[in-house]
Amino acid sequence: MVQIIAFANQKGGVGKTTTAINLAASLAAIKKQVLLIDLDSQGNASTGLGFVRATHPQSVYGVLTGQSRAQDNILSTAVPGLHLMPSSPVLAGAENYLMDNDGGAYLLRDALQPVFEHYDYILLDCPPAFGALTLNALTTANNVIIPVQPEFLSLQGISMLVQNIRGVQEKWNHGLEILGVLLTMYDKRYGQTRQAEDDLRKTFGDTVFRTVIPRNVRVSEAPSHGIPALFYDFKSPGAQAYLRVATEVVQRLEKGEY
Repeated sequence: MVQIIAFANQKGGVGKTTTAINLAASLAAIKKQVLLIDLDSQGNASTGLGFVRATHPQSVYGVLTGQSRAQDNILSTAVPGLHLMPSSPVLAGAENYLMDNDGGAYLLRDALQPVFEHYDYILLDCPPAFGALTLNALTTANNVIIPVQPEFLSLQGISMLVQNIRGVQEKWNHGLEILGVLLTMYDKRYGQTRQAEDDLRKTFGDTVFRTVIPRNVRVSEAPSHGIPALFYDFKSPGAQAYLRVATEVVQRLEKGEY
């Protein structure tokens, strides 16, 4: 059965899209069939995999609005086993469409049904807001990963996000679970980082991934080359960390440890 994971955090700049791209590539590297869906109108996940918006007609927008089929909007990437359903600038207008549509919370889930059988993992990169697009991701997903930067202001919003996710569980998707909280852009030189990690682990316990993603220039450079860090610099600390997170994800899903 396909595992569908949403990457959500209403705060921007926490490494959400970077995590979605690099975890997708890492899962593909361990021989999983992966589809990454870019639900952010900024299209950074698409750009990070080498796709310039103006060069392709495919978009998740057409899938959400029923104008085209999911299977007709999937692109192959340079990473074997990793496919992309790209974003589009017009996706910014999808919020109103989804809110005004009967059953609008389930449009993505229903539209993706025909492609579920072709993938081991479908990853949903959500926009940095808790709106209709993020709600569609959470009604589609089995699990959520919450990337968070270990800083005081980043941690403040996590409790509210968790409450929102619990609300989706109760009202729209009883099977939704928080797979894990992932510390990103981690710099152990700063006492604030270590304090934030301690607070997070104290609050969320084993829900926090054992692996942390270090602040790493090679991870930051990779999107400008249109490839994941794993294929930009395999030996870099960031790329290796994402591989370890992929292993943790697989283990948690297999053992139900979340």
